[in-house]
Amino acid sequence: MPKVTIDGIQYEFNPGETIIQVAERNGIHIPHYCWHPKLSVSGNCRMCLVEVEKMPKLVIACSTLAMEGMVVHTKSERAIKGREHVMEFLLINHPLDCPICDEAGECMLQEYAYRHGTGYSRFIEEKNQKPKRVKLGPYVMFDAERCISCSRCIRFSKEIAKADQLTFVQRGDRVTIETFPGKQFDNPYSLNVVDICPVGALTNIDFRFKARVWEMSATKSICPGCARGCNIDIWVRNNEILRLTPRLNESVNDYWMCDHGRINCFKFVNAKDRVDGPHLRKDGELIKVKWDEAVNYTISELKKFNPNEIAVIASPFATLEDNFVLLKFAKQVLRTKNIFYNPHIKPGDQDDILIREDKTPNSTGLKLLGIQTSENGLSIETLSEFIKTKVIKCLIVVEDDPIASNSKLKDVLQNLDTVVVFATNQNKTTEYTKILYPAATYAEKNGVFVNFQGIAQRLRPAISTIEMERTLDGMALSRLDKFGTEFDKWARPVKYDAMSTWKILSQIARGFGFKFDYMTSEDVFIEIGNNYRAFSGLNYESLGDKGYKLNLTKVIEEKILV
Repeated sequence: MPKVTIDGIQYEFNPGETIIQVAERNGIHIPHYCWHPKLSVSGNCRMCLVEVEKMPKLVIACSTLAMEGMVVHTKSERAIKGREHVMEFLLINHPLDCPICDEAGECMLQEYAYRHGTGYSRFIEEKNQKPKRVKLGPYVMFDAERCISCSRCIRFSKEIAKADQLTFVQRGDRVTIETFPGKQFDNPYSLNVVDICPVGALTNIDFRFKARVWEMSATKSICPGCARGCNIDIWVRNNEILRLTPRLNESVNDYWMCDHGRINCFKFVNAKDRVDGPHLRKDGELIKVKWDEAVNYTISELKKFNPNEIAVIASPFATLEDNFVLLKFAKQVLRTKNIFYNPHIKPGDQDDILIREDKTPNSTGLKLLGIQTSENGLSIETLSEFIKTKVIKCLIVVEDDPIASNSKLKDVLQNLDTVVVFATNQNKTTEYTKILYPAATYAEKNGVFVNFQGIAQRLRPAISTIEMERTLDGMALSRLDKFGTEFDKWARPVKYDAMSTWKILSQIARGFGFKFDYMTSEDVFIEIGNNYRAFSGLNYESLGDKGYKLNLTKVIEEKILV
């Protein structure tokens, strides 16, 4: 292979690669604004200037092809001076509003001004005034004064989102960005331009002025919005989710995520209708009770029914671990085979980028466990008839809202003797339940989703619950001694008394005399691997941050569950 020398070290490269591509692949960072690995080359910011021996002028690394024998200097005096001049030019009209800019702490202009700027400006004239707070679309706000005309947003819209909605207007130092006449910037991926904007010109209207990056924690997780399972970071302050951003995974979602996932897949976590603690229906109203009372009552209720009188609705929104323990509970404890799940498909709501028709994150996981959309003639479509004829007398619903999917159920649920619901939030089905358990959301627990490609990916808790507080009590007390009495108060404020579904089911199973002795969700996952070939030998560490591609051609073998 041909070789190029960068800062005194030789590197192999593929014909057609540019200097910046070779450098980035080998861990050498060349400052840049307009270049992005997934966008076409525009070469208009000039920040990536490097010195190439035998070339009379500095060249831009983003568009200069690497050549055999080429010698490149990224840190030479000429290259450094060139970048200083570029920075001075970019800052001439840029407002000094870092203290109030949402991008502060994540801003490449701010970072490069510190690393590559001179620290002062020779420009003493009045800066150009441009439009501020321009609403380009439903989610994106534009501040033209901060824009450095890198064109990333324009290229993303045209090349990735396949929606040519933005363009440059005017010339010279008056240049700015607008939508095409009569159009809004409203494509399903518009908020990705906020991520790739190197400055604070484009901001998320939903997140504006809520927090700074250094005030939040970022937890690696998976978007529950559809079967794609985009890799995300959950950003939290004071135990409240403030935003979701995409996390790079080229096998799943690349650098991107859709606006629906970003805006609508976290607000329910801190919503007012969260189920906070277990509830029992008394005199027609759901009354909050203690865990022991709810578990004991559930056991006494479930013992009233024959196995074939109980139906269980599993959840493609719940984790693999939750559904595995539910399946084990149904077959071993309740001895019923009436377990199925409710599909959530929106025909036509799919594209060739990320969005999938299947609006659940774990339907593939359920299928790998052997849980189907129908069992023994039972499905979400036939359930109302089974209830009406008293074939089914007890219904257990886990992290789903079947009434919202099948309005016929609303008219027959009163025919049931017992309804047990595990839910994160109040919904149409919880209105009819006799026993209600608070399920932890995807942001409050460990677990695994399997996306439509068969990639098993990890969830991690980003916010705490009262149950997590109990687990961490010993650690918290030891830290209180070291850090002072305010540690617990400011570090982990608690809101909801919720628990992973598998933990609740394990408690109920123990009341029936069955040992579901799992200490952690990883214990459950390892047992799944002991029973299903597709997951054989896996643990959380083997999934890593980017997930593990399962061999879906392997035969699924049930052992202890049959």
